[in-house]
Amino acid sequence: MTQPETERETQRTAPHGAPPRVLVVDNHDSFVHTIVQYLRGLGADCDVRPRDRVTVGDADGFDGVLVSPGPGTPEEAGVSVPLVRHCAGHGLPLLGVCLGHQAIAVAYGAVVSRAPELMHGRTSPVRHDGRGVFAEIPSPVTMTRYHSLAVVPRTVPDALEVTATTPDGVIMGLRHRAAPVEGVQFHPESVVSEHGHRLLGNWLARIV
Repeated sequence: MTQPETERETQRTAPHGAPPRVLVVDNHDSFVHTIVQYLRGLGADCDVRPRDRVTVGDADGFDGVLVSPGPGTPEEAGVSVPLVRHCAGHGLPLLGVCLGHQAIAVAYGAVVSRAPELMHGRTSPVRHDGRGVFAEIPSPVTMTRYHSLAVVPRTVPDALEVTATTPDGVIMGLRHRAAPVEGVQFHPESVVSEHGHRLLGNWLARIV
């Protein structure tokens, strides 16, 4: 499970020898601190800020940005959607988790609507493409889901590719085709999710 993976992970360092600096946008969610704990355990220097205290320009100077889970819709998530566009336009790596994943979709014109089924702390097998944050992770992999909304598949624009789905076709991952922007609908930080540390470690490896 995930805890032994933490011990095996190599801590990441930026090219200048310092830990990678990550801006974590807190969408008022209790899971944020667990994500930050994972990232710090992997060697990241995290600056956690509530979304209402973040502007798009705040991302400049960081090595990467993580947009956290949270309640509500992407349109209600403050700076999250414009921050996705800003990071993509400046080549700044961004990872969106749950609500952050949905913000990526909305930033490029996809529709987020009610999911086929309410998922609150339930697990699903997730099939993925084995690239990006999914590198060296078995497929399918069991992940924990907390969401009532999901990206509508037929609305995914050409700028984004679907990287992961559930057996019934619910989108679990998106990746920008040209920019270092990626999102996952599930919660990799959950103790029930498999290979969550590996997934976050894969993302950190892209930003150093």
